[in-house]
Amino acid sequence: MQETATISSGHDGGSGHDGQQNPSHPDRRLLIDGQLLETERTFPSLNPATGEVLGYAPDATVADAEAAVAAAREAFDTTDWSTNTELRVHCLEQLHQALVDHRAELAALTIAEVGATESLCSGAQLDGPIAIVRYYADLLKTYPMTEDLGNVEIRGMQHHRWVEKEAGGVVAAIIAYNYPTQLALAKLAPALAAGCTVVLKSAPDTPLVTLALGELIAEHTDIPAGVVNVLAGADPQVGVALTTSPDVDMVTFTGSTPTGRAIMAAASETLKKVFLELGGKSAAIVLDDADFNAAALFSAFSMVTHAGQGCALTSRLLVPEKHKDEIVELIKNNFGMVRYGDPADPKTYMGPLISQKQRDKVDGMVQRAVAAGATLVTGGEKVDPGYFYTPTLLTDVDPDSEIAQEEVFGPVLVVISYSDDDDAVRIANNSIYGLSGAVFGSQDRALAIARRIRTGTFSINGGNYFSPDSPFGGFKQSGIGREMGRAGLEEFLESKTFATVVTPEEGR
Repeated sequence: MQETATISSGHDGGSGHDGQQNPSHPDRRLLIDGQLLETERTFPSLNPATGEVLGYAPDATVADAEAAVAAAREAFDTTDWSTNTELRVHCLEQLHQALVDHRAELAALTIAEVGATESLCSGAQLDGPIAIVRYYADLLKTYPMTEDLGNVEIRGMQHHRWVEKEAGGVVAAIIAYNYPTQLALAKLAPALAAGCTVVLKSAPDTPLVTLALGELIAEHTDIPAGVVNVLAGADPQVGVALTTSPDVDMVTFTGSTPTGRAIMAAASETLKKVFLELGGKSAAIVLDDADFNAAALFSAFSMVTHAGQGCALTSRLLVPEKHKDEIVELIKNNFGMVRYGDPADPKTYMGPLISQKQRDKVDGMVQRAVAAGATLVTGGEKVDPGYFYTPTLLTDVDPDSEIAQEEVFGPVLVVISYSDDDDAVRIANNSIYGLSGAVFGSQDRALAIARRIRTGTFSINGGNYFSPDSPFGGFKQSGIGREMGRAGLEEFLESKTFATVVTPEEGR
């Protein structure tokens, strides 16, 4: 287990970013080089269901980021973490057990800080991520770290060749606010399984739940000091320091495509390996032989899952022109059944958006779409207190318009009509993104359509592809690389090829 300490982070005062005097102690602590640290300066985390301050997080500085990177570098270079497979399995199993044991605490914090519902905590917000840790602990026990390429004769001599897998090095992992535990563990678990050391940075909107992971690691696992470091901070320069440090070998980031572009540019100075899981504007296609009720139910309720704050949600619904009115009415009726409100209430299906800023962005896009000619069928309303936005349905949407091309990250579904299958495929592929998609129709026809869409994941007739053993990632500007599954482990591995001359005695 790791040591606990309290130090100053070097800030010049106790006034937080909300303009008020903050408590002398934050509600959580940073994890740097095996120590749980407080800072003089903190910043608030808000409960998005009420808009009130939930707690205060330590506000890391660039110096803290540099200390975390130095600790990760030393742990990678001077300990046996990267080569001791048995220790890594043991520590991942410990982490899994700690997450199971503290599930109730993590769920309560996720509901309060992220605005996630109880049902989401039973899925992708918490129980799913906990299963990811178990998956990589088990995979590590069987994954082949060597590959024999056999002998080749060169100039009359036999040369034996093989490939060994090695840890990629020091990883900077930067996550988004929408599914913070899922995103953190989908990066942390395979990186640790591969033998990497990690600096994990939380999203500014959801620091407490990510810092809680660092405390569990420090207090309930034998992960050596420096192997995992966890930061939170409101200063964007902290992230810049991580992506530009020459001591970081790889950057893995989940968030918006514009930020992903900036990270890729910053990392290019030192030619770091970059894994990016970015935005999406995925399309669901309803074929004319589909079960319209099933398609409408899936499209409506998936779009308002976590208030639409999901990169892979199918926010464009493509429908046959002759059936548009029928399908729009079904969606409208389904939206009317969505119960939104307090995410702690088990009967709530949709919680709030993460912040006032995000709600204003969503509302602005909806209002501009209506001004540009789209029809507001239902929704488009802010609900106080908190940052709620009603399930919103727009039709008569131009496929090239802002609302059809840019990620909204809110409970907003746009309906676009098409003339035939080729037209549907053209509209679906008319995007800079390629993260996910869906299709509803007779199986063979739907599968043929799915194979024509340029995305990294796809649902056919409501099929669920998201699980710890399934690779997740996108084409085009939705990102680079894959999370989860064997592919997720391989993102954090390097291949080294060996060859040795086989002596006559060895060849016998």
